[in-house]
Amino acid sequence: SVACADDCFAPFRRGTLCNAIISHETCAAVRQPVIFNPDFFVEKLRHERPEVFAEMVLSNITRLIDLPGTEFAQLQGEVDPKLPNSGGFFRSFNFLKRKEKGAVFGMPLTEEGIAQIYQLIEYLSKNLHVEGLFRVPGNSVRQQALREMLDSGEDIDLETGDYHPNDVATLLKVFLGELPEPLLTHRHYHAHLKVAELTLFDDKGNKTSVPDKERQIEALQLLLMLLPPANRSLLKLLLDLLYQTARQQDRNRMSAFNLALMFAPHVMWPRNMTASDLQENINKLNNGMAFLIKHSQKLFRAPPYIRELARMQFAGSKTLQSKDDLDLLPSHEAEDPAAPSKRTCPDVSAGPHTEEALKELFRHVTNMPDSARKKKLIRQFVKQSTPGTPGYDCQTPPCPGKKHPRSRSFGGIIKVSVICLGCRWSSSAGLAAVASIYLTLFS
Repeated sequence: SVACADDCFAPFRRGTLCNAIISHETCAAVRQPVIFNPDFFVEKLRHERPEVFAEMVLSNITRLIDLPGTEFAQLQGEVDPKLPNSGGFFRSFNFLKRKEKGAVFGMPLTEEGIAQIYQLIEYLSKNLHVEGLFRVPGNSVRQQALREMLDSGEDIDLETGDYHPNDVATLLKVFLGELPEPLLTHRHYHAHLKVAELTLFDDKGNKTSVPDKERQIEALQLLLMLLPPANRSLLKLLLDLLYQTARQQDRNRMSAFNLALMFAPHVMWPRNMTASDLQENINKLNNGMAFLIKHSQKLFRAPPYIRELARMQFAGSKTLQSKDDLDLLPSHEAEDPAAPSKRTCPDVSAGPHTEEALKELFRHVTNMPDSARKKKLIRQFVKQSTPGTPGYDCQTPPCPGKKHPRSRSFGGIIKVSVICLGCRWSSSAGLAAVASIYLTLFS
């Protein structure tokens, strides 16, 4: 069986494929899946051992940013963030309206709500060229009609020409502004302010005013891993959209910083922020939002050492929590976190398995009806082969009149062969031959 793993956007991206596949066909000796998603063990730990996962991420966050006791307790969710009860500088009056069942606007974030809002994001991704996108307001009457359709759960055809991209862009900002809390949540507010303060040190160990981008990215990767799943999903969709918008700033006149001015209030600002709080932190918040947009393509990956720590949780290794613990391991016990980890079966000679897989593949090719395609495959086999593999001493193809019996599914043969070869990490020549013939057959 083949399953999708950690594709949290599957309900929103219609007609797309998941980016992580797990094959549960296994080696005879070790019953483990062959994994193609580098963050597989991180997500497995998140879902199966959430307390261990949270402790591991938090312990590494504290290596990077200094959070006093109260602020750290807020990040953990043990203490509610201290926010003004009234007099908020940025507050939507739509919160005073009675919320109807099934509504999207003004409600806590859910996957169903994101599925509706994704229709706006998908449409805007096709109209990034519009000048002043997200800055120029749309038509309020059309926006209200569109809002009511989204609240009713309808699928909307935005390609009819009834709506302008500015209508859709403004409504997306309205949706974000009416969420009960900012997309990055109140709990994370102080941590993000501290990330903005990370700067480089000079040769004497003194702090400079130059931002330490590598540490900021690492801290953000960790913080975003602690977001509720729905917030993390929508944040990734939104930042991808804003990143692509900024890439077309020569046409739409919307740079990453211009976009940050439009979205920082909805993504980062506490809902009841006072004017004095805003004046003190506005530059950090706006610059922080611009940083999220510019580096969005790196922020939703787990740091390499987190991948390794998560893997070790399921490998029966010593219980480690932080990068510092990993660094203290002897070199023979710790793999290089930056290198791709290879899951292998016990030490078994790979040669015979490679050879058998190639022989079975070669037999199938020689049993194919005579054609230009068959000749091409035979030539490719000879080209890719090495001593000890089929085709090195190329056999004569069967007689033209010979009946071609039906064998078991060729796709099944290939899948079993590749799984076996991948699990045993066979010779590069054997893998090259299988891959090359496989691609030719299905190209």
